[in-house]
Amino acid sequence: MSSSPLATGTNPGRLKAKPTIYDIAKAAGVNPSTVSRALNKPERVSAKTRQVVQNVARELQFQTNPHARALGTGRTQTLGLILADITNPTFFDVLRATQSAATTWNYTVLIAESAESPDLELNAAHRMHATVDGLILASPRMTDDSIRGLDATKPVVVVNRDVEGVSSVVPDVTSGIGAAVRTLAQQGHDKIAFVSGPQQSWMSARRWEGLQKAGDWSRVKTIKLESTKPTIDGGRKVAREVMGTGATAVIAYNDLLAIGLMQELQAAGVEVPQHVSIVGFDDIFGADFTTPALTTIRSPLAACGTTAATLLLKKINGEESTDPHVHVDTELILRGSSGPALTVATYTRRHP
Repeated sequence: MSSSPLATGTNPGRLKAKPTIYDIAKAAGVNPSTVSRALNKPERVSAKTRQVVQNVARELQFQTNPHARALGTGRTQTLGLILADITNPTFFDVLRATQSAATTWNYTVLIAESAESPDLELNAAHRMHATVDGLILASPRMTDDSIRGLDATKPVVVVNRDVEGVSSVVPDVTSGIGAAVRTLAQQGHDKIAFVSGPQQSWMSARRWEGLQKAGDWSRVKTIKLESTKPTIDGGRKVAREVMGTGATAVIAYNDLLAIGLMQELQAAGVEVPQHVSIVGFDDIFGADFTTPALTTIRSPLAACGTTAATLLLKKINGEESTDPHVHVDTELILRGSSGPALTVATYTRRHP
């Protein structure tokens, strides 16, 4: 009686054994310990060795087991990224840059969103806690104490917000808002409306403070308006209130609000920028797709994502950062939605 193909190993369809770090070490011509460092702590080996090991690992279709690794090292090689609104293009560059930076350290990124809710955000953070090595909170809505509580148990880095005692990456609004207000003042605008973001948004408050200071310096009156939500629909809903202020220029908390405001005003026959100049914030993908293209204050969101991930990974690996609170400059991007102010008399003559 012939033996079973499975017993003799002659079955051509038999599954191949999963490759191990010893297989990688043999193929790459290095020690197994070097393979382990290249895959788990890539910063501890040379770039050349890391590349060789990673190339061989891919060729052998090697896959790490995060749960098994966590039992031995306490690490899952996973980062958590919690976004205030996953549908907001503002976060696209943050997400992509975070993932790219994590990949160079052989980390995976898990994503959750809070839908602008502090409670949902904190719940998501607690659920992620057991499965990630650290958290990035992008525009968090929870309290400072909640963020510090999370950081006390696992490393946390915050984007778009300063929290005392917690590492952060924050776009400095001073340069961008200052340039926007100076430009609008030079164009004859003497009253600027600010359409704010969510009440719990730390960044919205900083942008309003920055606008007030820049307005005082340029002798331009500033007025704050609330929005229902930081979306295109929110921008549409605040349009009538904007017109009621008599402001000839508007700076919105973000580009989505600015785009919605522009759409609603144009639908009502109000010309942009001939009657009202509109300036957004962040310079999201598509900001220049509008007609006219949107003038905006650019936040370096990709740089924020890269810096935040790098800070977090260094914290996870016990490396002291020389600057745990990083500020990056913003800049004014002039496009067609802003221009010289018209006097009321001039506008009336053109639109009797």
